[in-house]
Amino acid sequence: MSSSLISSRLPEPLAFIRHFTPSWFAMTMGTGVLALVIADLPWAIPGLHRLGEAIWVLAGLLFALFSLLFTARLLLFPDTIQPMLLHPVQSMFLGAIPMGLAMWIKGLLLFGVPHWGAAVYPLAHALWWLDAALALAGALLVPYLMFTRQSHALDKLTAVWLLPIVAPEVAASTAGALAIHLAPELGRQLLVAGFVLWGLSLSLAFSLITLVLLRLALHKLPDTDFAATSWLPLGPLATGCLGLLSMGGAAPQAFAGTPLAEAAALSSHLGLIGGLALWGAGLWWLVIATLFTRRYIRERMRFNLGWWGFTFPLGVFALATFELFHLTDVGFFAWAGLLFAVQLLLVWLLVASRTLAGLWRGELFQAPCLVGVNSVAMTVLSK
Repeated sequence: MSSSLISSRLPEPLAFIRHFTPSWFAMTMGTGVLALVIADLPWAIPGLHRLGEAIWVLAGLLFALFSLLFTARLLLFPDTIQPMLLHPVQSMFLGAIPMGLAMWIKGLLLFGVPHWGAAVYPLAHALWWLDAALALAGALLVPYLMFTRQSHALDKLTAVWLLPIVAPEVAASTAGALAIHLAPELGRQLLVAGFVLWGLSLSLAFSLITLVLLRLALHKLPDTDFAATSWLPLGPLATGCLGLLSMGGAAPQAFAGTPLAEAAALSSHLGLIGGLALWGAGLWWLVIATLFTRRYIRERMRFNLGWWGFTFPLGVFALATFELFHLTDVGFFAWAGLLFAVQLLLVWLLVASRTLAGLWRGELFQAPCLVGVNSVAMTVLSK
């Protein structure tokens, strides 16, 4: 396709940079978690690990590309930063950046070690602290803007509010997988930080889920543009379950020989109990979200990048389900996890195909936060 044809499909010159939004990082979340789910299947099927690795590489390439585009927007069009931060929906997707990175870091432990050996662990360790810093910054900045600058109302509330505050919890779930590969002192630091991030995130997530339930009871379902947000409350419940299981399992090794050794041994058992409770809460929301989605389908919902919200919560729930199978050896969790994995793959294929079609038509390069915003820079470039 010629460059003139590409330009003709865009709403304005350089729209792929100026209108690039953090919501694109939801694609890295959904793609990254799909790779992890495929690798975590409890059956040895030839070729599956390679498939998961290929999808993980794709997630990494997407994350790198989106990071470049987002950085270019910030540098070339600084006038678009404030509208993005003050937008009541687009600002929430800043939390997708560290969550996409966390999925890639966890994949690095699964797919990178066979190729590059133990050298992967220091890299993953450094990236984890970067991810935790980004997650914490988003969890503080976005709510602060919500409380001081943005305009919100109960009838407009959706579960997209969860995105910035769930990011620390996703980082915490990765901490457990990484801590067992580090020196005990480093592992302890990672787990302490992970438990703090987990508590910070899950406590706020429960508060917001309560508000979402109230909003649904009073004002019913949001319009079809926000159909995928019905699945977002499943995310913190599933990630909370996975974080408890992974950090609880890593704690005995990290705290062995310290005054906290007994508490660490107990944490693995408490993690399983707490994980089962959170999985049960997640199962309720999974069923409710499925019923909501069936209703939305009848209303012929239109595609938007928010559809990637269908993928990540389901993927993390599948990971938590497989982890419960490994810990309990209850076959129900294996088959339930397989069902969620197949559903995830089908949804990912659907959303990915719709995204490619939207890219071809140039429909996805129209940032909602820039509607009605005039840019002097764009006026100059368009002449």
